[in-house]
Amino acid sequence: MNTKPHTDIKSDGWINRVFPSSLRPYATLARLDRPVGIWLLLLPGWWAIALASGGIGSMKLEDWRFAALFAAGAVIMRGAGCVINDLWDRKLDKQVERTRARPLASGAVSPRQAMVFLGGLLLAGLAVLLQMNPVTVMLGFLVMPLIIAYPLMKRLTWWPQAFLGLTFNFGALMGWSAVIGVIGLPALCLYAAGICWTLGYDT
Repeated sequence: MNTKPHTDIKSDGWINRVFPSSLRPYATLARLDRPVGIWLLLLPGWWAIALASGGIGSMKLEDWRFAALFAAGAVIMRGAGCVINDLWDRKLDKQVERTRARPLASGAVSPRQAMVFLGGLLLAGLAVLLQMNPVTVMLGFLVMPLIIAYPLMKRLTWWPQAFLGLTFNFGALMGWSAVIGVIGLPALCLYAAGICWTLGYDT
């Protein structure tokens, strides 16, 4: 009979091999061991950059720079979103076998430490965002309320996936505006398609 507890924290993952013990809880808190979320956040932005550039083969050096910045931003902001989620849910996570080993729920990271870590992530994200044009910077600020509110949607609505779609696919608007400088109809269509995509993979 298997008595091993069901948890979403891997005790033998690469984080434990790469990071010193003092940093492991923070890397785990940012879900660095689960990159799927990073890809799901990054891809809409990359699609938009390629579309606005006329295709991957037509991308100029500046477009590739945007792609690199979006990759860095996806890692940072996905981590920030996970910290926000776990701050909201830390009391509930303590009561669920799957989540009680998470750094905040287990006490490996205190709420104060998580807030400091979150502040560092947001500052790093801002540094990336400020490399963009004013329209893209504005969009970066507009998405923040969605990032902060998403964890609450799991308690307030039967359709948190729709809110996740609104949040995770904002990169479609930002990627287009980074290249073009405005929000165009193709970006809005890509954003809408991304929301439908999220409804599919997260339902």
